[in-house]
Amino acid sequence: MIKEIEELMKYETAGDPMSNLKWTRKTTQKIADKLATIDIKVSKTTVGKILKDLDFSLKTNIKTISNGGKVLTKEEKEKRNKQFGYINEMRYKFNKIKKPAISVDTKKKEPVGNFKNPGTRYKREGDLTNDHDFLTYAIGKAVLYGIYDEKENNGFVSIGMFLKEGKSFTSSDTPEFAVESIERWWIHEGVKKYKNQNEILIEADAGGSNGYKPHMWKVKLQEILCDKYGFKVTVCHYPPGASKWNLIEHRLFSEITKNWQATPLIDYETVLKYTKSTKTTTGLRVNAILVDKKYKKGIKASEDDLKKLNIKYHEVNPSWNYTLYPH
Repeated sequence: MIKEIEELMKYETAGDPMSNLKWTRKTTQKIADKLATIDIKVSKTTVGKILKDLDFSLKTNIKTISNGGKVLTKEEKEKRNKQFGYINEMRYKFNKIKKPAISVDTKKKEPVGNFKNPGTRYKREGDLTNDHDFLTYAIGKAVLYGIYDEKENNGFVSIGMFLKEGKSFTSSDTPEFAVESIERWWIHEGVKKYKNQNEILIEADAGGSNGYKPHMWKVKLQEILCDKYGFKVTVCHYPPGASKWNLIEHRLFSEITKNWQATPLIDYETVLKYTKSTKTTTGLRVNAILVDKKYKKGIKASEDDLKKLNIKYHEVNPSWNYTLYPH
C-alpha cells in the first residue's frame, strides 16, 4: 500500500528546499477514495499515518504555501488548479514518449566565506566561523542554477561565481545565465541520455530569471536552444506563489542543503564538492560545474529580438504555457 500511495503522491507533492518536509494538495479522504478505485480499501486515518511516515506534514501545508499575502478569487483558484493539472499532463506526455522533461530554478544564493552553515554533522571539533554573516566578509556569492531530470532522477547544477567587487558583484542571475545553464546540462548530460531528440519540456517558476514575464528568457530560449540546437521547446510555468511545487525544490535543492549542512562554504571549490557529492538512497545523483562567466543585469530584449520569436501560446493559461520552435 505504501508503494501505491507514493505513486499517487508523485505529481501532487510540494516541499521545502531547505529541509525534508513535504506536503500535498490532496486530502487523506481523497487519497483513500482514489485507492478504492484500484481495490485497496483503507481509512483516511491510516492514510494519514502512512503520509507521516513518508515525511509529509499537514502543518507545513498550512503555514508554508503562500500567495504573497493575496487572497485568491474563485477564478484565480480555478486557474491555479488547472495549471497544476496541465503541468502534470505535459510531464506525463513527455515521459511516456521518452522525451526530456526537466524542472529548473535558481537555488537560494549562498555567501561564500567562513560563515556558519545551519545544521549539525559528526565531527571531533566544531568549525570556527565569523561571528557575523556580513557580506563584507564574503568572497562572493554562489548562485546555483539547477536542472532536475525527473525520469533519470539526476540533477545538474551550474554554480555561478558571483565575485564581490566593492559593494557590488561581478555577475547577476539573468535569463542568459538560466538558459546557458540549461545548455550546459544538455552538453554534459542530456545529449548522452536523449540522443536524436529534438523536443524538450521545461517546468519553471513564474518569477525570477526564468519567469514568464522577462522577454529575455524567451529570446535566449529561441537563440540558444531552438535555433542553435534545433529544439522545439515547451515551457510550463508554475502559478505565482507556488514555487515549492516545482520538483527541483524538494527533490534536488533540499538534498544539496542537507549534504552541506554545518559545513562552512569557505570557497567555491567547497560548494562544488558538496554539490557534486549529493546523492540519496532512492538513486539521486548530481553533477555540477563552476561558471566564472560574468552576466550583466538590466539587458533588455529589443523589438527585433521579439519579432524573431517563433512562439505559439497554448490555449490553456497562455501566459504560463507556450512552445518555441526553431527557425
